[in-house]
Amino acid sequence: MSHRYSKRTESLPNTLSGAMFGNGQHSQEENPNYLVYKKMENILDRMQDENTGVPVKTVKSFMSKVPSVFTGQDLISWMMRNLDVDDQAEGLHLAHLMSAHGYLFPIDDHVLTVKNDNTYYRFQTPCFWPSRSGEPENTDYAVYLCKRTMQNKQRLELADYEAENLARLQKMFSRKWEFIFMQAEAQAKVDKKRDKLERKVLDSQERAFWDVHRPVPGCVNTTEVDIKKACRMNRHSKMTRASADSQLIESLKQKLEKRRVKISKVAESFIAYCEQYAEFDAFSTTPEPSNPWISDNIEFWEQEKTVNPKDIPPRRVKRWGFTIEEVLTDQAGVEQFSKFLDKEFSGENLKFWLACKDLRGLSLREVNTRVLDIYKEFLAPGCHNPVNVDSTIAELVRRRIENNPDRYCFDEAQNHIFKLMKSDSYNRYLRSDMHKEFLSATRKKTRSIIPKLPSLSIGGT
Repeated sequence: MSHRYSKRTESLPNTLSGAMFGNGQHSQEENPNYLVYKKMENILDRMQDENTGVPVKTVKSFMSKVPSVFTGQDLISWMMRNLDVDDQAEGLHLAHLMSAHGYLFPIDDHVLTVKNDNTYYRFQTPCFWPSRSGEPENTDYAVYLCKRTMQNKQRLELADYEAENLARLQKMFSRKWEFIFMQAEAQAKVDKKRDKLERKVLDSQERAFWDVHRPVPGCVNTTEVDIKKACRMNRHSKMTRASADSQLIESLKQKLEKRRVKISKVAESFIAYCEQYAEFDAFSTTPEPSNPWISDNIEFWEQEKTVNPKDIPPRRVKRWGFTIEEVLTDQAGVEQFSKFLDKEFSGENLKFWLACKDLRGLSLREVNTRVLDIYKEFLAPGCHNPVNVDSTIAELVRRRIENNPDRYCFDEAQNHIFKLMKSDSYNRYLRSDMHKEFLSATRKKTRSIIPKLPSLSIGGT
């Protein structure tokens, strides 16, 4: 049945067809409601199927014929049979939505609703669908209303709200009203040359289009776009095709570089991590001297905070061997690691890393001065403690300091130094005699503190 409508749309007036299609300013996919429209249009295609669709007929009236109509009862019955609709209320709600969006309309009412009775309805022609038309201009609406006043038909008389809109538009476009009147007159002459039944169908479809875009007062305007959706649409429309392609390529590259590990491997790693840290969990393994979360003794916490080498428990030193992060988060570990690096003449790396870390917590007024001090000490040409970074990173840091020094201008250099310490210095520290001796010394002190229990003799006196 849709082919009959397409033939009619070929002869639409130029001004009207331009309004329907939004003058080609936006593509269909740019509309935020595009997916909703496509779902409704898929249902509409099934409804308009010549064999299995809603029965469309021409009804004979007393003195005339009503072409290409169907009843609301036939529409709801078709939905119950062919769609996943549980009851009539759900089918009626779906029909209301499709009518409110202009895909079908009552032939004798401006209010776009559907009733489950013998009221007549008509399908909208595809060129008037909201997915294929932009928002029409007020000048197009003025031409349409002006044309209606030229046709001596009772069914084409203006409603009260339309007459008010016409008066308002005439006042708004007073300077070019003569041009609008000429357009309306030309369209009215073209309409008179049409076949009577075709003209009747086209008039009702055009009226339904404007009932969607200029609805009756009190009715919902379904063409209005949510402000959030409109912002997203404008943001995406500003992106050029080249930038979108480059963004997609970059995203695919990141996915290729990302490590993908099997769930079994992840589970094994997680179990190993839990087993490794089980003895340091006060609820899994009872700590010495006691669990401070259960007892009122805070000696356990005091041992965790102390930096005196004589009082450091062996469990803290043992954790330093897990990762370099464990060393750098423990003040005593930082001191021991710093002594080792000084012996290897690379202590400036740790000093630079700690200076960058402290820079993050400074107040804003102290940042500029501290940034310059760090740069002069570790990165400037001829500095006293130069760190091992390549020329690209050094140049990047220099430009940032010249333009706008902030607390993050050393990020690349700090990450580079951290990777050097992690891959080289940290491994040599764990293998060094210094670390092994410190660990064994803490264990000996712990064993000497544990009191010996008296031996028990069975059967003795």
